Formats: sequence, C-alpha cells, structure tokens
Amino acid sequence: MAAGGAQLGGSAVSVPPAPPAPPLGVTGWVRAAFRFVTDRNDFRRNLLLNVGLFAAGVWVARNMADIDLMAPQPGT
Repeated sequence: MAAGGAQLGGSAVSVPPAPPAPPLGVTGWVRAAFRFVTDRNDFRRNLLLNVGLFAAGVWVARNMADIDLMAPQPGT
C-alpha cells in the first residue's frame, strides 16, 4: 500500500473529482448563491434558511416592539 492507504497499480479505489474552482467576481458569486438556493436536498441550506428567518423574526420583534398595532390610526 502507498502512503494514504491507496494501493499501487490497478486499485479499485475511485478518487472523487476535484471541487470546482471558487467563484470569481460578482457573477460567480451570484451563480454560486443561485445554485445554493435552488438545491432541494441540501440540509445546510435548509438549516441556514431556517436560522436566518428565525433571526430576522427575532430582530423584527425586538425592533418593532414600540409599535402598537392595536392603537387607533390617525384619521379614522
């Protein structure tokens, strides 16, 4: 066996392809973000989205606490 546990010669171990290069510029970032958002089987995406929505809800609740939605509106 060679270093790293792979056999020399005709090995049956398949090497996964190299990850794609990091996105370059704004278009690469937008393409990566679009791919991240549209991936339907991504646990990380779901977790990030849910935590982000929760954090946004907490922020709105804390910063809009001084607005009384039941107070009579002016002109009515």
